[in-house]
Amino acid sequence: MSTVSMRIDESLISAARTAAKAEFRTVQGQVEFWAKVGRAALDNPDLPASFIAESLMSLAEPREDSTPFVPRSLPRSRTRATQA
Repeated sequence: MSTVSMRIDESLISAARTAAKAEFRTVQGQVEFWAKVGRAALDNPDLPASFIAESLMSLAEPREDSTPFVPRSLPRSRTRATQA
């Protein structure tokens, strides 16, 4: 992966340093994550940023560590069909 040097406001780096520590990322990784969330949010203005962030984090999760989706209850149309 290639790198590029950029000038970024010190207050943003300070905030990234704090968030990176809490989320077990490097400062560079935190800034990259924020950039990805921001880009996805601009591309999908109807989605909440928290949903986008959680979706991006789940995509980075190894498949073997993921939990399959299990609905809490069956849709009503399916429960009626099984009762008939």
